[in-house]
Amino acid sequence: MIVPREEFEQMVIDGLAKVPGQFHDKIRNVVFIVEDETSPETRKENHLLAGQDLLGLYKGVPLTQRGDNYGVGMVLPDVITIFQGPTERSAGGDFEKVRDMVRDTVFHEVAHYLGMSEGEVAKWEARQV
Repeated sequence: MIVPREEFEQMVIDGLAKVPGQFHDKIRNVVFIVEDETSPETRKENHLLAGQDLLGLYKGVPLTQRGDNYGVGMVLPDVITIFQGPTERSAGGDFEKVRDMVRDTVFHEVAHYLGMSEGEVAKWEARQV
C-alpha cells in the first residue's frame, strides 16, 4: 500500500465531508469502511471478470426504496466500502490521484445510497467537477 491505512481512512472522511449539504444531511445509519481488496465473494456477487475490480461498494436499502415501515424496530446500518488496493492501483501510485479517486468513489457510493441509478450517478458526478 502506498498510503498508510490511517491516512486512507482520513481521505474517506474528507470525501464524505465534501458531499453537498443537501445530500449529506440525508445520510443516516451508514457505516463507511475501508478494505484492502475486493473479496472473492464480492467479486462473484458483482460478476467481476479477471482484471476487473471495484473501488467502492454500497450495500443496503437505498433511501428511495424504503417504505413507511422501514426503521420500525432494529435496522442494521447500510455499508459503504472503499477498497484501498484497487484505488491505489488505479491511481498508478500518484498520491494526489488516490485522494481524488477516494473522494469521487465516496460521492459515487453515497449517490447509490440516495437511490440514484448508475446513469443518474454519472450525471451527478459530471456536475460535481
